[in-house]
Amino acid sequence: MAKILISAGEPSGDLYASALVEALRRRDPGLDFFGCAQPRMLAAGVRPVMDAGKLHVVGVFEVITHIPGIWAEYRKLIRAADDEKPALAILTDSPDFNLRVARQLAKRKIPVVYLVAPQAWAWRSGRTRQMARDLRRLLCIFPFEEAWFRERGVPTDYIGHPLASQVKRTMSTAEFRGELGIPDNRHLVALLPGSRPGEVRRHLPILLDAVKKLSNRPISFVLGAVPSLGHGFFVNQLASASIQGSVKVIEGRTRDLLASADVALAASGTVTVEAALLGTPMVTFYRVNSASWGLGKLLVRTPYFTMANLIAGQMLVPELMQNEATGERLAAETARLLDSPLELEQMRAGLARVATLLNTGHDPIERAADIVSGMLTEHV
Repeated sequence: MAKILISAGEPSGDLYASALVEALRRRDPGLDFFGCAQPRMLAAGVRPVMDAGKLHVVGVFEVITHIPGIWAEYRKLIRAADDEKPALAILTDSPDFNLRVARQLAKRKIPVVYLVAPQAWAWRSGRTRQMARDLRRLLCIFPFEEAWFRERGVPTDYIGHPLASQVKRTMSTAEFRGELGIPDNRHLVALLPGSRPGEVRRHLPILLDAVKKLSNRPISFVLGAVPSLGHGFFVNQLASASIQGSVKVIEGRTRDLLASADVALAASGTVTVEAALLGTPMVTFYRVNSASWGLGKLLVRTPYFTMANLIAGQMLVPELMQNEATGERLAAETARLLDSPLELEQMRAGLARVATLLNTGHDPIERAADIVSGMLTEHV
């Protein structure tokens, strides 16, 4: 029975890694997966050997205070690799953690497949030297990445974006609005503050300020609560801001919410890719602490922060980062879009082009499973 070490530190990585575990198990039910497992991976039967929750930190300086805990979990994972001697490792996203894991696994002659390329094209491009040395295969999910990494000596395959075949609505806009009691004469604006507690605490006050500034307009606001934090977490945040009655909270329904929304106010991340695939006009935003932002400005080399803009090669959707991410600016951009049906249609057309580029015509997870299965065969 072959053992596979698998590691993911983000909710999006958990989604892709768990899907890959299930695809590989369909090929070989006897495979034994262990490692850094998030909730979906646990449900898929991955044995945890460390506390994956310790990795849920964003921002250069925010990470510093958590280094001792992260280091302890990292050592647990490497000890598990030494004890169990996996035939292969699959590392998903979370490059600051997983590239260090890759270095140790490569020293132990364990082949490493890396799923979801680190954004080395945006910052810390020097990491490609280590990746070329330590990775057996890099599986990227954005179309412009394959050539970029191959030019730097990293064995790379573009498999397509896993969400391209997964992101679908389960009900019509009329059904969704009817369920929430939103009349046809009101706009629907989705509020998506992020998936981590820190993100939500930074972003929710900004969103709620925008809600207050738009209160004189016929808009219904619906906040998408991620299951990992739960409905209650968001309701409590709204209660503390004394704005409970102005915003509806739904949990685990992000795709139906996006598909039905006139505009989404979305924290930059995977949810913006989902919005692009569903053709939802959006305004993106993000904030970290000022020290992390200052350092990031020195290191990041990318014309845009939102993936839809990067893939389109133009400013397709407005993005408000750091000091620009204010309630006033979010409200102004939302009002501008809602008052301009032509601009909304143009944005939808641009997002449709992005969605086409993300869809390769085959299932990306099955393609990844084909590659991993082939490597397992070679190992045996």
